[in-house]
Amino acid sequence: MSGTPYPFVAIAGSGTIATGLAALASTSSPRVVMLVRSEDSAKRALAAVEKASRRIPGADLSRVTATMDLEDLAEADLLVEAVVEDAMVKADLLRRVAETAPGADLATTTSSLSITDLGRGSGRPERVYGLHVFNPVPAMKLVELIFPDSLGDDVAERARDWCHILEKTAVEVPDTAGFAVNRLLFPYLFDAVRYQERTGIEAAAVDQCMTLGVAHPMGPLALLDLVGLDVSVAIGEALNAESGNPDHLAPVTVQELVSTGHLGRKSGRGFYDYS
Repeated sequence: MSGTPYPFVAIAGSGTIATGLAALASTSSPRVVMLVRSEDSAKRALAAVEKASRRIPGADLSRVTATMDLEDLAEADLLVEAVVEDAMVKADLLRRVAETAPGADLATTTSSLSITDLGRGSGRPERVYGLHVFNPVPAMKLVELIFPDSLGDDVAERARDWCHILEKTAVEVPDTAGFAVNRLLFPYLFDAVRYQERTGIEAAAVDQCMTLGVAHPMGPLALLDLVGLDVSVAIGEALNAESGNPDHLAPVTVQELVSTGHLGRKSGRGFYDYS
């Protein structure tokens, strides 16, 4: 692929979304740099990029590197923030990158937080947009694009172009808690947990009912494990903060699993044991 609006893509983070995006970006951007916290994080991230690249035609691992030095991003055309779902952490990172890379567009992969607020916190709201991709990044075609009123028209146009070049379907959605997908999805997922809590039915049985009876590709409890139970709690809190509906908060079972470090697939255990 060619003609990318972002020849130099920087991605802050080393998790599944960050590494999937890095592999995907390497199909069209000659330079992709991941901002990580440690040498160990760098090794794990590059190994994950290599694995993701196997599923993406045209991915070029030689284009992807990792750094712990923010100054290495000074010439970036785009910085994609893909760190923990915490508004203060994200806004602070965007602010520091905005200062270090004055020519970069700034995107956040948040799944629930206000893009307007993150842009305001960055100090450069005209450069910040929402780029909500879905896991696994190589396979999922949808990208939710969230453009606050403060965003520059030129930035929005580059975001649309980039999604097209990456062969993703971009849908522009409002800047509301959970955007479109998670606002509609998570009440269903959480209700499945509450159903299990009330009935005592096994997790596998709940999931089989929805995969075999409704032809969903994945059951609700397995999907929560895939998303990450800690991320799911954060999404629930964001939905509840906007709606005031207590049903939008993560059920007790999800919160208890998170409190014991069982976060789903990424930790090896959630509703299911992945060890």
